[in-house]
Amino acid sequence: MLELLKKSLLEAPVVKKGDYYYVVHPITDGVPYIEKELLDEVTDAMKKEIDKLGDVDRIVTIEAMGIPLASVLSMKTGLPFTIIRKRQYGLPGEVSVEQVTGYSKSKLYINGLKKGDKVVIVDDVLSTGGTLKAVLTALKEMKVNVKKVIIAVDKGKFAERIEKDFSVPIKTLVNIDVLNGKVVIQ
Repeated sequence: MLELLKKSLLEAPVVKKGDYYYVVHPITDGVPYIEKELLDEVTDAMKKEIDKLGDVDRIVTIEAMGIPLASVLSMKTGLPFTIIRKRQYGLPGEVSVEQVTGYSKSKLYINGLKKGDKVVIVDDVLSTGGTLKAVLTALKEMKVNVKKVIIAVDKGKFAERIEKDFSVPIKTLVNIDVLNGKVVIQ
């Protein structure tokens, strides 16, 4: 299962930025391009997880590389999706989130979600967990019901800890490690 994703991860270039190993991959970066078959494989696996949940109002993703996943999942499930953006709009009810990752620090902005919404978060990669923790904290404060988090690639092994800390189930499709500048499937 997920053979295209695994194969493409094993073939992906790894770039070192400071102390951080960055895996350059179609699903996580859109580089060199995202093939339909790979996108279908990943979103079909994510859709199976969403289908298990039953009552979900919306798919939520984080800009930028979660957008292709959420777009296709919206088409496959019929669920609308919300993008947590890197741009502030100043709309009523907008919530600001500060994210700190292994390679950057910035703000994200949540619009269009409200207390009681039942959502599933989908995203491309979990590296340090900084973005996901910040988003889950904000959504908890907003009293949004996060039914599950589905991540295509877990690079940081933080899913279990975040799942425990936030009492939210997290499904990662593929777990990887970077050893000596090469991707290893766990």
